[in-house]
Amino acid sequence: MKELAELTITSDAPGAKLFMLGNEAIARGAIEAGVQVVAAYPGTPSSEITNTLVSVAKETGMYAEWSVNEKVAMEVAMAASVSGLRAMAAMKHVGVNVAHDPLTTAGYMGARGGLVLVSADDPGQWSSQNEQDNRYIARQCYIPVLEPSSVQEAKDMLVDAFRLSEEFKHIFMLRSVTRLSHARSDVVLGAINKEKREGEFVKDLHSLVCLPAYSRGSRRRMIERFAKIKGAVNDLPYNQLKLNKGAKLGIIACGISYGYTLEAIRYMGLEDKVSLLKIGTPYPLPEEMVRQLLSSVSEVLVVEELEPFVEDQVKIVAEDAGIIIKIHGKDVIPIAGELSTRPVAEAISGLTGAQPPVNFAELDRIREETEPLLPFRPPTLCAGCPHRASLHAINVACRRWKREYGTECVLVSDIGCYALGVFEPLNADDIAVCMGGGFGIATGLAQVIKAPVVGHLGDSTFFHSGIPPMINAVFHQANVTLVILDNSTTGMTGFQPHPGAPAGDEPKIMPEDVARACGVKFVEVVDPFDLTKTVDALERAIRYKGPAVVITRRMCSILEQREKRRQGVAIVPYHVDPEKCDGCGVCINLLGCPAIIKDDDRVTIDSSQCPGCGLCAQVCPHKAIISGVKDGKD
Repeated sequence: MKELAELTITSDAPGAKLFMLGNEAIARGAIEAGVQVVAAYPGTPSSEITNTLVSVAKETGMYAEWSVNEKVAMEVAMAASVSGLRAMAAMKHVGVNVAHDPLTTAGYMGARGGLVLVSADDPGQWSSQNEQDNRYIARQCYIPVLEPSSVQEAKDMLVDAFRLSEEFKHIFMLRSVTRLSHARSDVVLGAINKEKREGEFVKDLHSLVCLPAYSRGSRRRMIERFAKIKGAVNDLPYNQLKLNKGAKLGIIACGISYGYTLEAIRYMGLEDKVSLLKIGTPYPLPEEMVRQLLSSVSEVLVVEELEPFVEDQVKIVAEDAGIIIKIHGKDVIPIAGELSTRPVAEAISGLTGAQPPVNFAELDRIREETEPLLPFRPPTLCAGCPHRASLHAINVACRRWKREYGTECVLVSDIGCYALGVFEPLNADDIAVCMGGGFGIATGLAQVIKAPVVGHLGDSTFFHSGIPPMINAVFHQANVTLVILDNSTTGMTGFQPHPGAPAGDEPKIMPEDVARACGVKFVEVVDPFDLTKTVDALERAIRYKGPAVVITRRMCSILEQREKRRQGVAIVPYHVDPEKCDGCGVCINLLGCPAIIKDDDRVTIDSSQCPGCGLCAQVCPHKAIISGVKDGKD
């Protein structure tokens, strides 16, 4: 066996342990399962799964791609599965919405090679616009769900998901959550399936051509397959029932909530006083185990994050079995946000009278006293981020329009780094909904209000879902300004490539070429750090009759600094000339760059943060900001 220091994500060393991120464990599961095709679109908290697999694809003989969006990723995985290969699509929970159309039909088609969708849900909305619970999508689509409770189980479950998918010839879903995807733990490695299949497409009109005449039969076959899966889940090792003699309370815990529940039970010394059912398959539910628990206790608590998905099913099982029992769930467990040990312990305490070893009221008092002492640290764009320049230029152009015509522009944002422009001092987002909405919402507003509308989104998002609404604007000749903030990467999720910023020898597709090919007549490309030219282009775009596209192109500041360091190019920061600066704060009040600091009446620039973009120098009314470090400080 290899020494620990020599182990990597691709090591074929069964029984060895490797310290892994949850998403890396899922990637390892794909490697162990012999997955040959992986397709994904980046989105927190799922991104590291495919980041990991892309980095080892050549070594493992796997095809792994960053698709232009989740719908395409799902279709690529489905294509591989019907050709006999094991295939996986990975995405965050809202990405499943984008993939929903083919996903709904995937259950009808069945699976030839194992087919698994990894949905990384985001309780607490740490990086998302909503908390949707994708177990409901799975139920709608007849897709069985495996939900791990630990990093180890995430790896093991994914391996098992492919076995089950091929056994039942049906798509499966692995549901992770943020706290699991981004947790770290030792993981015991399993053996790697090194089988390499040749893809072969076998014609089967009745299963693969989704016309009504064929799909009616496919639906019946899907229901039959699912019934067989439902009968098998009671025997899966991820569903475990521990009955304690004399226990009055039974607890059903699903996925990561099982860990919180186990910890709460141990805190209060109730290990031998409550019965516990661990659920690893929330859909379909292991109904036989549920009936056993319901029949052995007088009261049940269902612990799960977000919606009462398992709770509702348990109540149906009790009703169908004629078991009269009080079933608690969202009456005592929060329905919004992440769970933790505390709310679970409080719920158990309320039902049993047992007291946790800590005084939660005292903890609340301490938190209330200390929170006001902590500095407010809102998320912000990086120092030197070109999006800050672009959003400031939009603000300047819109202010000039208002001075001339008296009406305010409506600013439509999207999902990405630039959404941070909603905060002061940029205040550049009036509405933001979803990927592509920066153009779609803008185009709709342009048809129903008289004020100018400026929509913006990133270059990766443009290829993801910005092209159709742009075409819609052309087709309906909407008077709308569409700004593509092109920083040559998919920035917020970890610098993944996309068609406009390929990682290798793939062809580079330019957004301006796409816009012109789609019929946009006004298309201009500017450097956002050339503030004068950018504002001028935006002003003309706002005045233009019809759809206008402005592309503000400058490499992401982080990537630009990395490239300079790699090439040995000096990064020259700016500094403030105290003789010229009167402390007016215009640079801070307009830009909010974290490298610019105001202490009393003195403005300085932190040279360790400043990448030398020069935007602040362009807005300074006193020309007090100058390139170069003063005395090695400032």
